[in-house]
Amino acid sequence: MNEFKRYRLVCTLTFGDIYGQIIVWLIVIFVSLASALALWSSARQIYALATVGLVLVLSLPFLLFAFVTTLLNHIEFAPIETAENSKPVNNVPSQKTAQVT
Repeated sequence: MNEFKRYRLVCTLTFGDIYGQIIVWLIVIFVSLASALALWSSARQIYALATVGLVLVLSLPFLLFAFVTTLLNHIEFAPIETAENSKPVNNVPSQKTAQVT
């Protein structure tokens, strides 16, 4: 009567999956800081600060969206083999687990 299967949550996300996103965002930050430095003078300091703030506010939602979608693409649900099921299920890719030292 118990027809529900048990599942295991597996996250296969590695640092290499988000490495490119981090590099692109760092480039955006450095370009915004360079533009703020170019605008920095005694009369235009508020424009320089507004430029950095605007770039940060506009780029953070895109960064968050990229991280979240990448994470969701690397989450898998694998069925757990029970005593009732005779054939093994091995759909989970092998990976090293994080260990606390």
